[in-house]
Amino acid sequence: MKGKKSFYILVIALLGAIIISYSNHFRNEFHFDDFHTICSNPYIKSLKNIPLFFKDATTFSTLPANQLYRPVVTTTLAICYWMGNGLNPFYFHLVIFILFLVQCIFLYFLFLKIFNISYKHKFNKYIALLGAGWYGLHTANAETVNYIISCSDSISTLMIVIAMVMYQYSKVSRKYYLYLLPVIIGLLTKQTAITFAPILLVYIILFDKNLSLTDLFKSSKFKQYKKSFYLSIPAFIACVLVAWFSGKMLATTYNPGGYSKFYYLITQPFVFIHYFDTFFLPFSLSVDSDWTVITSIFDDRFIVGIIFIVLMMYIVFKTSEKPEYRPVAFGILWFFIALLPTSSIIPLSEVLNDHRIFYPFVGLMISVCWTIGMIIIKNEKKIMNTPVYRNLIITGIVILLSSHAYGTYQRNKVWNNEESLWLDCTIKSPKNGRGLMNYGLTQMSKGKYDVALTYFEKALVYNPYYSILHINLGVVKNSLGRYNEAERHFKDAISYGQYSHEAYYYYANFLKQHYRESEAIPYLEKSIQAGPNYMYSRYLLMDIYNELGMWDKLTQLTNETLRLFPGDKEALKYIEASKNKKSKVQVAEDTAVANPTPENYLNLSLIYYQLGNMKNVLKHVSRL
Repeated sequence: MKGKKSFYILVIALLGAIIISYSNHFRNEFHFDDFHTICSNPYIKSLKNIPLFFKDATTFSTLPANQLYRPVVTTTLAICYWMGNGLNPFYFHLVIFILFLVQCIFLYFLFLKIFNISYKHKFNKYIALLGAGWYGLHTANAETVNYIISCSDSISTLMIVIAMVMYQYSKVSRKYYLYLLPVIIGLLTKQTAITFAPILLVYIILFDKNLSLTDLFKSSKFKQYKKSFYLSIPAFIACVLVAWFSGKMLATTYNPGGYSKFYYLITQPFVFIHYFDTFFLPFSLSVDSDWTVITSIFDDRFIVGIIFIVLMMYIVFKTSEKPEYRPVAFGILWFFIALLPTSSIIPLSEVLNDHRIFYPFVGLMISVCWTIGMIIIKNEKKIMNTPVYRNLIITGIVILLSSHAYGTYQRNKVWNNEESLWLDCTIKSPKNGRGLMNYGLTQMSKGKYDVALTYFEKALVYNPYYSILHINLGVVKNSLGRYNEAERHFKDAISYGQYSHEAYYYYANFLKQHYRESEAIPYLEKSIQAGPNYMYSRYLLMDIYNELGMWDKLTQLTNETLRLFPGDKEALKYIEASKNKKSKVQVAEDTAVANPTPENYLNLSLIYYQLGNMKNVLKHVSRL
C-alpha cells in the first residue's frame, strides 16, 4: 500500500480490530483478587480517601497478607467506583481498556524509533504498526486486560513505554529528566517498573552509543561504555529510591506467600520457556496454573531452561554486533529484564502467572517483528517483483492478526463470569486445588451443594492446609446439615491461619446461625483485630451487640468504624439503635403492637426463631 492515506486506513483498521476483539469484555465480572482489593475494600468507595492511599498500604486490600503499596492502583479503582456509582464492572473495564489503547499508540512510536535508528527503511512504519497492532490483539494480553486488579501491570507498563518514548523523542525530557516522572508513577503502580533503569541502559548502549555487547570486552570501548552507565545513573537512582520507599511503605502484614527462594529460582528458567512459547502459541492460558516448584538442579526441566537461556543470550550477543539486528537483541533483553522482579529470587505464591508477561511481551514484540521485518527488507526486490510472495506475506499477516483477535474474543468469554473462568481453570490446571475450590464455589452459589462438595474434596487432595478451603467445606457441610463436620472445618481453618480474619468471621457466623451468639463475639473481635478493613466482621458483631442489647459495646464499635470509614451506612444505622437502646426484638415487638398485622407478627416470630426462643415463636404464630 502506498501513501499516507493508506497508512492511516491501516491504523484505523487495527484500532477497530482491537476494539471489536474486546467488545465482549466490558460486562465481565470481578474475579479472584478483585474481591479483596475492590469488592470488599471500603476505602475505594470515596475519592476523599485518595490521599490516604499514598500514606497507608492497608487501604489496598482487606487481606493483611496482600496489603501492597500500590497507591496509583487504588486511586484508579476509586475513580472507576465513582464513575460507576458503585461496583459496576463496566466502568472499571472501560478505563483500563482506554489506557490499553493509549499504550498501543505509544508502542508504535517506541518501535518506530528503534527500527529507524537501526536501519532506515520505508517499510519501518508498517513493521512498527504490525508490532503495535499485534500486541493489541495478542490473545495472552487478554489475561491482563480482563483481570481488573491487573491494571497494576497495564498501567505500570504504559508508564514505562511513555517514559521510553519521552526519552527517545524529547531533548527537553532528557535534559531535565522529565521522562522519569512516568517511571515514578509506574513504580507507585507496581514495583516491577524498577526494571526501567537497566532497560534504558541497554537502549543507550545499543542505540545511543552504537555499541555491541561484545564491545564490553574491548578496552578501546571502555570509555563509551562508561559514558552509557553515567547517562543511566539518574534512572537507577530514581528507580532504586522509589522502589525502596515503596518497600518501606508495605504493610507489616504483607507476605508474598512463597517458600524456598532456591526452589523458586531454579524453577524460573523453565517458566521462561513457557512464557516464550505462550507468545507464539497462547493455547494454555489459565487464570491459575498448577505448576509447582522444581526441587533439584538435576531435573530435566531446569537443564532445558538453562540451555534456553544460554541460547537466547548467544542470540543477543550475535545480533548486537550489527546495528541493523540490534532491535532483536534489545527486545530479548527487555523480555528477560522485565521478568526479573517476578522470576528470580523473590518467591511468590504462584510459580507463574500469565498476566506477568504483559510487560515482558513488549520486548518480544520488538524482536519478533523486527526479525520478520528484516526478512522482508532483505528480500524486498524479490517480494516486490513477485505477486505470489506479496500475497503470501499479506495473507500470513492477516491470518496472524485475525487468529489473535479471535483468540482474544474467545478468551473474553472465559473471563465473563466466575463459573466459566474456573471451569476453564479446572480443565487447563487440573491439579490446582484453588481452581477446583473456586469452581466448587460457583456451584455452591447455585445451590448445588453436592457438586460443590465433590470439588472441595478434590481440592483438599492438593491443598490440605488451605484455610479458605476449610472455610468453604464448613459452609457447604453446614448447608447439608452436617453440623459437627462443618464446625471441625471452621476450627481447622482458624488453626491453619493464612486467612485468619475470614476464618474467625465464618466460624462466628456459623455460631450465630446456631444461636450461639455469645460464643461468636470473641471470634468476631479477633477477626476485626486481624483484618480491620474486613467489614463483614464489623457488621455481624454490630448485629449481635444489637440483638443482645450490649449498647456500650455497640456504641464503641460503631464509633470506631465511623472513625475509620466515615459515612458508613451500616454503622450509622446501628449507632441510631445504640442511642435508642432498642434491640431488634424490641423494635419488632413495638411495631407489632402499634400495627398488629399478620406480616409484623410473622416478622417478630421469625426473629424469635432465630434467637431460639420457641416459646415466643408459638405465642406470636398463634396470633396469625
